[in-house]
Amino acid sequence: MKSTLLALLFLFTNILLQVDSFAKPIDLRCEYLHNPLGVDVSAPRFTWRLDDVRRGAAQSAYQIWVGIDSMGLLQGKGLAWTSGKILSSQTLVAYAGKPLPAFSKFYWAVAAWGSDGQRSVSTTAHFETGVMYASNWKGAWISDTRDVKIKPAPYFRKTFDTAKKVKSARAYIAVAGLYELSINGQIIGNHRLDPMYTRFDRRTLYVTHDVTTQLQQGKNAIGVLLGNGWYNHQSTAVWYFHEAPWRSRPTFCLDLRITYTDGSVETISSGKDWKTALSPVIFNSIYTAEHYDARLEQTGWNLPEFDDAKWKTVTYRAAPSTNIVSQLMHPIRNVEEIEVKKMSKINDTTYLFDLGRNISGVSSLRVRGEAGTAIRLRHTERLNEQGRADMSNIDVHYRPIDNSDPFQTDIFILKGRGEETFMPRFNYKGFQYVEVSFDHPVNLSASSLKGYFMHTDLPQLGQVNSSNPTLDKIWWATNNAYLSNLFGYPTDCPQREKNGWTGDAHIASETGLYNYDGITVYEKWLADHRDEQQPNGVLPSIIPTSGWGYEWGNGPDWTSTIAIIPWNIYLFYGDAKLLSDCYDNIKRYVDAITAQSTDGLTTWGLGDWVPVKSKAPVELTSSIYYFVDATILAKAAKLLKKPADYQKYSALAQKIQNAINAKYLNAETGMYGNGTQTELSAPLHWGLVPPILRAKVAANLAQRVKADNAHLDVGLLGTKTILNALSDNGYADLAYQIAAQEDFPSWGWWIKNGATTLFENWPIDAKSDISMNHIMFGEIGAWYYKALGGIKPDPAMPGFKNILLHPHFVEGLEAFNVRFKTPQGELVSSWKKTEEGIRYVLTVPPNSSATLRLDVQAGQTVSNKGQVWPSEAKNGFVKNLKSGNYELLIK
Repeated sequence: MKSTLLALLFLFTNILLQVDSFAKPIDLRCEYLHNPLGVDVSAPRFTWRLDDVRRGAAQSAYQIWVGIDSMGLLQGKGLAWTSGKILSSQTLVAYAGKPLPAFSKFYWAVAAWGSDGQRSVSTTAHFETGVMYASNWKGAWISDTRDVKIKPAPYFRKTFDTAKKVKSARAYIAVAGLYELSINGQIIGNHRLDPMYTRFDRRTLYVTHDVTTQLQQGKNAIGVLLGNGWYNHQSTAVWYFHEAPWRSRPTFCLDLRITYTDGSVETISSGKDWKTALSPVIFNSIYTAEHYDARLEQTGWNLPEFDDAKWKTVTYRAAPSTNIVSQLMHPIRNVEEIEVKKMSKINDTTYLFDLGRNISGVSSLRVRGEAGTAIRLRHTERLNEQGRADMSNIDVHYRPIDNSDPFQTDIFILKGRGEETFMPRFNYKGFQYVEVSFDHPVNLSASSLKGYFMHTDLPQLGQVNSSNPTLDKIWWATNNAYLSNLFGYPTDCPQREKNGWTGDAHIASETGLYNYDGITVYEKWLADHRDEQQPNGVLPSIIPTSGWGYEWGNGPDWTSTIAIIPWNIYLFYGDAKLLSDCYDNIKRYVDAITAQSTDGLTTWGLGDWVPVKSKAPVELTSSIYYFVDATILAKAAKLLKKPADYQKYSALAQKIQNAINAKYLNAETGMYGNGTQTELSAPLHWGLVPPILRAKVAANLAQRVKADNAHLDVGLLGTKTILNALSDNGYADLAYQIAAQEDFPSWGWWIKNGATTLFENWPIDAKSDISMNHIMFGEIGAWYYKALGGIKPDPAMPGFKNILLHPHFVEGLEAFNVRFKTPQGELVSSWKKTEEGIRYVLTVPPNSSATLRLDVQAGQTVSNKGQVWPSEAKNGFVKNLKSGNYELLIK
C-alpha cells in the first residue's frame, strides 16, 4: 500500500512538474540586463521568454510581481507593484508602480499562462536602483590638479574603518575620463575603459559595483587610478579632440554606500580627506598608446597600511555636467585571449609577434630584464616588404607635435626585479602584429606575449554556417569587424580613428542586431545623438564629437542614424521607447533637411563612399535617405498617436519620392540615372520604385550586374542595397554569385588575401582609405539572415512576434543553417539540398508565429513530415505557421 501511494505521489509530482514546465518564463531581464545594479530609470522595462516546445505554444496572459521580499513576493509581501493578471502575449512590460526609492534591491517574478490556461511561474530575478537623483550624491568631485598638460595618471586613496558587520556595500563612481577602482588592493570588476565615452559636458556616466566581499572588518582602503580617455585628449589628430570644450584633467566622484547587518548605513565619499600622487602610468592616450615606468611603482599604494604621508591633498573640481546617469549597458571587457601564432627574431633588439588575426584590444607582455630597460611594443595591421611592422595605413590622420607619443606604441620601462608584466589600462588598438624592441638585452619566446580581443561584451544571438567555407569566413570576419568597432558606441575602425561615424553604423546596424544583443549600446549612442544635435536639428557626422563633423560628412546619407537605428530597434525588439525618446530629434532633423532642400531633393551628403568605380549622384542617394527619414518619422508619428505629424510627414515622403522619380526615373525603360548598381538597387531597396515598375527596374539591375560579371560596383551606400534589392526581387541566385565571389572586387577577395576582418577599400593595395578593420561594408552579415535564412521582422508585429520567412535556396550553395535568438526565443532556419529535394528544418519560437513564403516551381510540392501542405495564397506558396518544429521537404 505504501509503495503504491509513493508511486502515485511520484507520478502526480511528475505531472505537476511537466505542467509547470509548459509556458515557463525564462531569461528574465530588467532593462535588457540580467540582475542589473544601478538602475536609475523611473519605469524599468522587464522582459522574458517562454520555455515551451509544444506546437502553437503561446502566452495568453501574464502577471508581474515586484517587491522587496524575495520569499514572500508571490504572496504579496513587501510588494512594490503587481500588474495583476493581464490577458496579453506581451513579454516586454514597463514598471507601473509607485516611485522606486534609490539604493534599493527589488525582486521580481513573472507568471505566464499558456494558451491552454495552465500557469507557470518563473524563478525570481532582481535589480537594484542606483543613485536615481543628483541630490542623492554625497561625494565631491575631486582631482589632483587642473593642469591638462601633466602626463602621469593620478592615484587617489582613502582609508576608513568598518567596526560593524557588513551586510552589503555598493560603490557608485562617476568619472570624467577613465578609472580603475580597487579596494584593499583588489581591482574591482572585470570591465575595461569605464565609463563609456559621452559628450562629457552634457552627460556623465556612473558605474555601480558590488564590493561587499572586498571589505574587511577594521581598516580598509579605497584606491582610484584615473586615465585620460577622451576627456583629456593629449594626443593631436585632425579631429581636434585636444581642443574639446570639455577638456580638463580627469576627475571623479565616488560614494561607497555600506549597509550593516544592524540596518544602519554609512557612506564613504570622495572629498578633501583623500590623498593623491602621480602613478607609474607616465602617459596614457585612448588614441595612441600607454607608457608605464615600473620603477615608479609604489607597492601597496591601495592597501590600508600604506604610508601616504608624502602624498598631497586633492583639489575640488566642478562637476563636468549636471546630468549624471547610470551606465546601464554591457561593459567593455577583454573578451578573448589570443595566443601568438608565430614569433620571429628580427635582430638582437627586436622580435615580431603575429597573432594570426586582426583584433581590437591590447597586448600583454611578460618579461625579465635589468632596471631601466625601455621596451616598445609597436602594434600594426600589416608588415612591409622587409617583414617589419608597418603602420603607414593607419597613422595618416595623426598629427604629433614631437616624437614622445608614437602611434599605437606602448612603452614599458622595467624595474628589474624578476618577471614583470605589462598590459595597458586606458588604451586599445587595432592590430595583428606586435613588434617588440628594447634598448638592453631581453630574451623573449612566443609565450611572452598575448593578445586580448577587447570590445563591448554583447551576448551573441545569431549563428551561421553553410556549405561554402568562404561564405562562413566572410561572416566570421564581418562579426570580428563589428565587435572590433564596438566600445560603448559604434566606431569606424579601432586604430586610425576610433570615431563614431554615423554612416558606417547605420549601414551595419542590422548585421549587429541579427548577430548580437545590441540594444543597450544603441540606446546609449542615440542618447549621444540627442546630446550632440544642434537646436536647428543638424547632427555631426561623428558622434560623440568635440565639435568636428558639423561641417563635413553629415548629410542624410550619414546622419540618418537618428531615424534608422531607433526604427531597427523597434523592429527587432518590439520596443518603441528609443523611437519615442528620439521622436522630436528625428522631427527636427527631417525639418533641417527640408529647410535646405529644393523641391524635395537635397545634395547634402558624402554619397556612395569609396566606390569600386561607379558613383551614383549624391543628390539621388541623399534624397533617398531624406525619403527614408521622412517615412520613418511618419510611421513613428502613427505609432505614437500623433495624427497631424503622420499626415504631414507622409505627404513629405510622397513629395520626395515623386521628386526623385521625376528627375531620375525613366518610366519607359525602368532605368534610374545612368543605371549603375547603386542607382538601381537603392530605389528598389528603400521602396521608391512604383510597384508597376519594380520588375522592370529589377531586371535592369540584374542585367547591369551580369554586365559587371556578377561583381560589385558599389560604394558604402550600395553595399547596403545591392544584395537585398536582388534577393527581394527575384534574383537571389545572382545576389549569391556576388556574395560568393573570390576575386576582385568582393568580400571573398579579402578573405583569399588573408583578411580576418573587413577592409575599408575594395583594392587591397589602395593608396588611401585602407584600414584593414572597418565595419562599413558589413551589410553582407545581415543579408545572410534576410536572404539565405529568409528571416525578417514583421513591422505589423515587431520584435519577431510574427516572423516573415522567405529563404532562398540559391544555386551554387548546397546547405545553409542559421540560428537566431529572437526576443521570443530561438528561431532555426536550416536547409539542405538532397536527392529527394530540399530539406528545410524550421523552428518557430514559442509565443511567435511565422508567415512562410517559398519559391516553389510548378509541379513542386511542400510537405511537413510526409503531409503535403497546400498554399494559403493564390500566388506562390504561403503558409501561416504557429510556433513549433517543422521538417519540410520541397520536391
